[in-house]
Amino acid sequence: MSTTVAEEIAIRTEGLTKRYPEVTAVDGLCLSVRSGEVFGFLGRNGAGKTTTIRMVLGLVRPSAGTVRIFGRDVVSNRKEAVAPVGSLVETATAYPTLTVRENLEIHRRLTHASHDAAERVIRQLGLESLTGRQAGRLSLGNRQRLALARALLPDPRLLVLDEPANALDPAGIVEIRRLLRRLADERGVTVFVSSHILGEVAQLVDRIGIIHRGRLLEVIETGKLSAGAASGVVVRVSEPERAAELLRGVAGVADLRRVGDGLEVAGSIAPAEIARLLVEAGLALHELRPRHEELEARFLRLTGGEQ
Repeated sequence: MSTTVAEEIAIRTEGLTKRYPEVTAVDGLCLSVRSGEVFGFLGRNGAGKTTTIRMVLGLVRPSAGTVRIFGRDVVSNRKEAVAPVGSLVETATAYPTLTVRENLEIHRRLTHASHDAAERVIRQLGLESLTGRQAGRLSLGNRQRLALARALLPDPRLLVLDEPANALDPAGIVEIRRLLRRLADERGVTVFVSSHILGEVAQLVDRIGIIHRGRLLEVIETGKLSAGAASGVVVRVSEPERAAELLRGVAGVADLRRVGDGLEVAGSIAPAEIARLLVEAGLALHELRPRHEELEARFLRLTGGEQ
């Protein structure tokens, strides 16, 4: 069966913006999430992650721009656009006086999920021993499991999860990570997950979009990152100040700074071209090597390095 371009993109935003009187929460966001991938949306608290998710789900109307789910416009056609979506946004909510099973059964009917859906998600989330317990008496971690189970009830093509590891213990985080990865790998479910926990995101997702102050700064392929993708060049040379002067303004040099007795050069310029320029200028080149950067260092660099 052939697929259209629209079907291959699970989420597409173009110029997505949300302005409030006191702040622009999301600023011209252009993002594409591929069908079947696990996409991590990484940012500090207040970066605009939850506002973006609320606009994707049609819970908040954008000030400008568009958002589409599998090609359907969310603003003009929300009901059809979000039909294949399961979601967990911010707080894990449930009817506190009803049991886990009763909560799931009510939500199953509301979402028109299949009759066996509740049993399926109880197994998936390991809730068998909690089905008769009132939701209001669950621990925070188990409330989060229940919220994830509700998101999975309609057997969605797209899962949109805002901080799904919130309140889970380390074992629970690993379990949820494996479940989400399995849904993507074995069933082709697209997973869009926001988080500020760098390590967990890096272990789960295929790509990471870094958002800061409402703007998408970079999208990173985690496979390349974990393999130690080069993010610049370290140069040690006989006269670093003269070398810096020579390289400033050269096409392809986006950033240049002194580090110890050498230089760090970032940009699209090839290492061989750097070497040629320095040697032709009569400088003794002692070292030229790629600089490798892991996710945490890149995240801190892109977002200003604040703690």
